[in-house]
Amino acid sequence: MITKSEIDKLAETYENIDFIKDDPVRVPNRFTEKKDIEIAGFIASLVAYGRREVFLKKLDTLFEIAQNEPLNFILNFEPEILGDFNYRFGKPDDFAQIFIIMRDLYSKSGGLEELFKYGYENPVEGNMFIPVTDYFYSHAKDNNSQGFKFMIPDARKGSAMKRMCMYLRWMVRKGPVDFGLWDFIKPSELLIPLDTHVARLSREMGLLTRNSNDFKSVLEITENLRKFDPEDPIKYDFAMFGYGVNENRKK
Repeated sequence: MITKSEIDKLAETYENIDFIKDDPVRVPNRFTEKKDIEIAGFIASLVAYGRREVFLKKLDTLFEIAQNEPLNFILNFEPEILGDFNYRFGKPDDFAQIFIIMRDLYSKSGGLEELFKYGYENPVEGNMFIPVTDYFYSHAKDNNSQGFKFMIPDARKGSAMKRMCMYLRWMVRKGPVDFGLWDFIKPSELLIPLDTHVARLSREMGLLTRNSNDFKSVLEITENLRKFDPEDPIKYDFAMFGYGVNENRKK
């Protein structure tokens, strides 16, 4: 297993402002108002899959459509604003459904923070994301489309919830990259954003024994990372990134 000194050094090296420019977190970093940041971050997390240079360009296009006013865009959203905007699995109707749900959420309540707080305080089967995805699925006109299901994975099906874990890291942790806007959950309770890349590296580092890249694997990796830092285990998300960069350089 990787040592604490090794993983701490990687985390410290890669958690810096330079990290922002090539990461989807650069999108919410454009804004200063709390709700603009949380909305921009959530939208960025929806599209953060595939090749970075491609989805970052798509996000630039989407925020041009939004006139770089995330809260105003959501509060006044109408589907025709999107035109033919799409990204891979996500078609215009899929984005429209999600934005309409967000419009109603921000019009009638405290928005995403209140929704995620509800999930945290009322987890189902120990999973705070189930109430969050239940909300989106129950308010969608068509929750069976490929794009909708991909952008909002059904937490009840054991998904690793990679992009929502990443989004929570942005909103909860405080640092040169993350915002620290939400305080209903402690950084110690966050979960590692898990994709195939992080899963492979976790197995190489001795942090993961499971073969499946599912929510149980997220819990296993996070529990092992807590052994290095019980108060802030998800800072090692940066270490995973750095470990991957260094391994690629050796090839």
